[in-house]
Amino acid sequence: MLQNKQQEIDFFDNLPSDEYNVFTDDANQKIIDTVLRCLALTSGGQIVDLGCGSGIFTQFLQKKGYACIGVDLSHKLLRIGKNQMNTVQFIQADVEALPFADNSVDAIMLSCLLHHLPNPFFCAKEVFRVLKPQGKFVAFDPNRLNPFMYLYRDRSSPFYSSKGVTPNERPVLPNELRNIFASVGFQVKSQFVDGLTYRYVASDTAKGLLPIYNLFERFFFKPFFLNQFRSFVFTIGQKPK
Repeated sequence: MLQNKQQEIDFFDNLPSDEYNVFTDDANQKIIDTVLRCLALTSGGQIVDLGCGSGIFTQFLQKKGYACIGVDLSHKLLRIGKNQMNTVQFIQADVEALPFADNSVDAIMLSCLLHHLPNPFFCAKEVFRVLKPQGKFVAFDPNRLNPFMYLYRDRSSPFYSSKGVTPNERPVLPNELRNIFASVGFQVKSQFVDGLTYRYVASDTAKGLLPIYNLFERFFFKPFFLNQFRSFVFTIGQKPK
């Protein structure tokens, strides 16, 4: 199954807000800290932010001293990013056909992107193609093994809500992502992260439950034996020499 690109463009180009920033400031910082720790890239290195949206994470990375390029499908969100950060290059492009030469990119961040792809294989091939030898990528996505993510956002759940998501979206299974990226040549591992609390959700019903979810997210999944059930999974891969 392939991603319907126009559905993605239409959804994000018609968002009522002037930015797309769903996480709290603390969660955004935790995401960036985790990404940079996993990439272990020297300051000044190049990071391509795939699925950059309006550039929330691109801006964090730029302020940390990295040379950033933001890539997204949405014309509207890219325009917002360009207006906010004229020192960053933003490119409208498809992650399954990246506009970069082979072996040309230092590092890649996939910003909550892979769960928008019904088949991430084609994106994985492109990430492998454009990364330099020993280059790394880090992706973060909602984890289908987490009970809240499954119940609220997976189409097979009786409590699934489609409000605020595109028809392409589905939380990921960590082992499936590892296998896909390994199949194109990466050395891959997963890291599970808790404490990524939300600023808002689209569903009116879920809004009332958001404080409870955020409380659970901060504390309930901290024990090591619940590690794989944390709400977000970071998939980390390195290209061989």
